[in-house]
Amino acid sequence: MSRPRERSERAQWTIFWPLSFIVLPLLRVLMKQRITGAENLPRTGPFILVPNHYSEIDPIVIAAAVWKSGRIPRFMAKASLFRIPVVGAVLRAAGQIPVERGGASRGHDPVAMATELVRAGTGVIVYPEGTLTRDPELWPMRGKTGAARLALAHELPVIPVVHWGTQKVMPRYGKKISLFPPKRVDIRFGEPIDLTPFRAEPVNSAILAGATDEIMARITALLAEVRGEQAPTERWNPSEHDQRETGRFDS
Repeated sequence: MSRPRERSERAQWTIFWPLSFIVLPLLRVLMKQRITGAENLPRTGPFILVPNHYSEIDPIVIAAAVWKSGRIPRFMAKASLFRIPVVGAVLRAAGQIPVERGGASRGHDPVAMATELVRAGTGVIVYPEGTLTRDPELWPMRGKTGAARLALAHELPVIPVVHWGTQKVMPRYGKKISLFPPKRVDIRFGEPIDLTPFRAEPVNSAILAGATDEIMARITALLAEVRGEQAPTERWNPSEHDQRETGRFDS
């Protein structure tokens, strides 16, 4: 008799297989994906994947790359989506993780969430910037501490992944998708980020800030490799430019 974890995993694969037959052909119409470094994504066990973020089509691109690399893509999604009939059921069955914004919840408890990832042996995709970057040149901006909190709670591996080219398919905050010709999109998984220096002491605000800065530095360096450009010496800080850190904004 199969265990609950095994049944849950099989159910999630069952959901993603038919989706992949719909989504992947559509993506091939829109873009020519080139994936490198997929060997850095763990074949088994829990992990945290931290991507850059500058287009609203990014999650689909990253989910497809994770799927092609042999793992089920799981995101932390707004809890309100889980209360929508049918949509909520599909999200739960697909193993997505609900997060309540602005309030206490299981999703906001990094220890509980990390424990669940370890128990289930699954990975989660966390956008450390929390929203689309405000940087005018689409470089990663200042990060938030959520990914670091998760990683340090149970010493989970943090894998950086970057992509470049999706802005030609759908610009930041754009409402239209460019169909033809297919755009080249480069996706690169990096080596696990070494957070060892931040694990020696109890977690506090300074430790979280340092770990988050290291995560953002690795994402930025990886993106600079893919873009073949020099990254800015300082990351964009929205508060220094009178910008909100959530929602849309005028660039």
